[in-house]
Amino acid sequence: MMSKTQPAKSLIAAFIAALALAACGGGSDSGSANGANGATGSTGGSTGFSGLDASAPVLTNNVATDGFNWINYRRSQAGVGALARNSQLDRSSQAHSDYQRLNNLVTHDEQSNRAGYTGATVEARVQAAGYTLVPNYASGEIIAATTNNTGFYMAEELVTAIYHRFVMFEPLFKDMGTGSATAAASYIYFTTNLGATRGYSPGLPSHAIVSWPFNGQTGVQRNFFSDFEEPDPVPDTNEVGYPISVHANLTEPVAVTSFTVRVRGAANSLATRLLVKGQDPNTTMASVAAIVPLAPLAANTTYDVSFNGTVGGAAVSKTWSFTTR
Repeated sequence: MMSKTQPAKSLIAAFIAALALAACGGGSDSGSANGANGATGSTGGSTGFSGLDASAPVLTNNVATDGFNWINYRRSQAGVGALARNSQLDRSSQAHSDYQRLNNLVTHDEQSNRAGYTGATVEARVQAAGYTLVPNYASGEIIAATTNNTGFYMAEELVTAIYHRFVMFEPLFKDMGTGSATAAASYIYFTTNLGATRGYSPGLPSHAIVSWPFNGQTGVQRNFFSDFEEPDPVPDTNEVGYPISVHANLTEPVAVTSFTVRVRGAANSLATRLLVKGQDPNTTMASVAAIVPLAPLAANTTYDVSFNGTVGGAAVSKTWSFTTR
C-alpha cells in the first residue's frame, strides 16, 4: 500500500480485499477535467460527462451523497447493479476522510498515533464502524482528493482511472458508504467503502462479462493522463487514450486471448497496453482486464472493440462499440 502527502493536483487511491486478492493504487485523471466540471449548481442539468440518460442523478451539492449517487449510476450503466447505502460504511468512510483531512494525507493506512485514528487497515476500519466481515466477504475502498468541489466529478475520476474502476465495478459487492471532508483551500477528501459480507451479491451470471465504455456509449472522453495514477498504468507515456475494460465476478478469473480496439472501418487495431493479472504487475484482481490506447482517441469517432478469452475457464467473446466526443 502507498501513502502520499497532499499533492498539488488531484489524487485517488483504491483498495480491494476478498478471497485473498488485493489491488491498490493512487492517481488522478486530469484529462477528465476537460469538459467534465460542468456539474455545478443545485438543479442538475448537463454535467459534461459521457453516456448520460434519463436516470442520471441530480446534483445535491453534498459531496458524499453526490459521489454515492454517481457511482451507483455508473455501476448501473455498466451492468453490475446499484449498491445499497449502508450507514456503517458511511461511518467508516466519513471517519477516514476526517483522518486524511486532519493529517494532510491521502492514504489507505492509518497510524494509531495520528489524529482521527479508527483502524490501521480498510478491513479494521469498516469493522470498527460495525460492518462485520463474515466469510465469504469482500471489502474495498476508493479515495478521491481534489479541489474540484462536486461529488459527480470526484466519482467520475474514479471511473476513469483504470485500477480504481476495477474496484468500483466489482459485481459481487452489496453495500456502499461514502464520506467527505474539506480542508484548507477547499481541498476535499472523498472516501468510498464498498462491501459484501455473509455471502456476495448475486453479481453477474456465471462466465459473463460487462464492459466500459458500455456498448453504444457516446461522448466518451478521448484521453487519460496516466502519470497521475499510481501505480502508473502506462509508465512511459503520460497522455494516453481512455481505458477500455471488461469485468467479471471476483470469483471468476479472466484470461485474454485477444483484446483490441480500432476505428470503425480501419484495417488495423490501435496500439494498446494490456492490463491483466499475470502480465501487468499492478493488476492484482484476476477477474478484470483492460486495454489502454497508447495515444489519445480521435474526436467524434466510433471505435469497435473485440474481446476473446475465457471467464472462469469458459470461452467468451464480446464485441461492442462506443463514440468519442
